[in-house]
Amino acid sequence: MAGATTPAPVMEEESPVFHPRAHAQTSPDKAACIFADATAGQPPVLTYAALERAANQGAQALRRLGLARGDVIAVMLHNTAEVFTIGWAAERRGLYLTSISTRLSPADAAYIVADSGAKLLVVADALAPLAVQVAQLLAAQGTAVTVLLTGAGGNGLPGWAPLAAAMPDAPVGDESPGADMLYSSGTTGRPKGVKPALPDGALGDPTPLVNMGQALYGMEADTVYLSTSPLYHAAPLRWAMTIHRLGGTVVVMDKFDALAALALVERWRVTHGTWVPTHFVRLLKLDPAQRAQPDLSSLRAAIHAGAPCPVTVKQAMIDWWGPIVHEYYSGTETCGITALSAAEWLSHPGSVGRAVLGEVHILDDDSHELPIGTPGNVYFANGPAFAYHNDPAKTAAALSPQGWATLGDIGYLDADGFLYLTDRKHFMIISGGVNIYPQEIENLLIGHDAVADVAVVGAPDADLGEVAVAVIQPAPGVVADDALAASITAFARAGLGAIKTPKRILFRDTLPREPTGKLMKASLIAELRAAAPPNPR
Repeated sequence: MAGATTPAPVMEEESPVFHPRAHAQTSPDKAACIFADATAGQPPVLTYAALERAANQGAQALRRLGLARGDVIAVMLHNTAEVFTIGWAAERRGLYLTSISTRLSPADAAYIVADSGAKLLVVADALAPLAVQVAQLLAAQGTAVTVLLTGAGGNGLPGWAPLAAAMPDAPVGDESPGADMLYSSGTTGRPKGVKPALPDGALGDPTPLVNMGQALYGMEADTVYLSTSPLYHAAPLRWAMTIHRLGGTVVVMDKFDALAALALVERWRVTHGTWVPTHFVRLLKLDPAQRAQPDLSSLRAAIHAGAPCPVTVKQAMIDWWGPIVHEYYSGTETCGITALSAAEWLSHPGSVGRAVLGEVHILDDDSHELPIGTPGNVYFANGPAFAYHNDPAKTAAALSPQGWATLGDIGYLDADGFLYLTDRKHFMIISGGVNIYPQEIENLLIGHDAVADVAVVGAPDADLGEVAVAVIQPAPGVVADDALAASITAFARAGLGAIKTPKRILFRDTLPREPTGKLMKASLIAELRAAAPPNPR
């Protein structure tokens, strides 16, 4: 991968501009982070001075562990200070940071650690049993990875905290900028790592998100940003670290709660926040009196992405919060971005915007350009290049003969160049902003002794947008009852983790298949959509 062996750039004498170090020097006591749900023993505020000290000590510790520019560090962390102290340590050490969901099964987590080539895995203390299982799986397959817990250590694993605390808090002598290497699920369910080239400039050089945040949303040093989602996801992590580059304050929620989010906006005079449509749905379901009580006048931009937002939901949010509801469409690959303001959306309802990075093209399955208004495969031209780590076949499948890249979505352009998404390829399910791929679930469930055939499809859900539903044909002689559904659910949870476990189990005598054996999922999806109640306003 390009950048992995590039010599470390020499740090310039002047302070980096778009970097937390600059703000630690000018505003050391300013809050870089406020942890809204901090528990006992966890400081509720992380200042820029404290972040700078911890990041420097972390970078020193990473060098002591032998990690050099281009190496990979993986973390499994909740929404705590370590996300940023370790993240910024890795960034100034010139490392790739792979952030892994805390809700994955041990097998999935071990796969990502091994596939990424991580030399170090740091896991939250609360996940110590999971860390032990991951360490055992990695050892069994011969993958050499150092596994640490965030605190003092335990369960036979050493701790990150004492190692970092013993290090000097001065910058390491060979600093250089790192990057994230995050994973998004593939069409077969296997996660795909996106490993860009490492930046070759200085620590404080502006990033694309810095430019986007300033130009589109007015993000600056006075920004108070509400982080509403798990920080192991790409967008929340990237936006929070962008706010640190700008010198703003990140208010971190441990878990989204609609009333709590409104209260935090009022308490901390939040100016910006990122959301997914599920958050909007939950906010709109609050009692009108609860919605009217908090003072939300500080809000300047509410930015949403992660899943298509129903037109009625977005209209209701604009009616409530005013013309500050912005939207963008992209992916972990960042091969292109579209965006639009509330005013643009009101004149193009349902759109996800015009290209602000790359150029949008709509192609048919033979890679021919389609006319305006005709749905087809959405591609970005002239955007940043990317490759799926260790998977040239998937990389090739994401590129058109013209060299344009797709995220696998279906959509069309209008005459003004605004993009509208109409569907997802391969029946991918987006539940609460999280991508779920049915094939992986089906592959697991077919191994259950009581399952003869299975199809997993997405069903409409007023809260999450979609939920995964497993339609099961029981094995001969097996009674389809609540006990069987509970058994299948437990089987799925053990093998896949909570996120991918179907939220509903339905039983059928047979599943619709063509004579060739191909499963006709469209009929199941149509059945579930027809039975779903309409979305609330």
